[in-house]
Amino acid sequence: MVLAAIVVVIITIFIPPLGVFLIAGCGADLLINICLTLLGYFPGHIHAFYLEYVYYDRRDKARLGGTIAPKRAPGVYSQVIQTGGRTDYGTVPVAGPGA
Repeated sequence: MVLAAIVVVIITIFIPPLGVFLIAGCGADLLINICLTLLGYFPGHIHAFYLEYVYYDRRDKARLGGTIAPKRAPGVYSQVIQTGGRTDYGTVPVAGPGA
């Protein structure tokens, strides 16, 4: 898992939209990042690293059995990033470790 995160960060250093695509898929966050990267390379980096921070922070909290912050992260439109990749089907939440 750590190796995958490192690879995504290295990819993001060179091509920020590709790093966003790898964690968020094709959606509003990717479009925003492409626009920011075209407007200036560093705004695209800042946005991509912010999205990756939110994603990996929430993923690690969910994996360790903690609860994900009930507030949405500002400026993040992807549900995958908001939940740290955790999916809930209907009203039945996915059981965490130790459940």
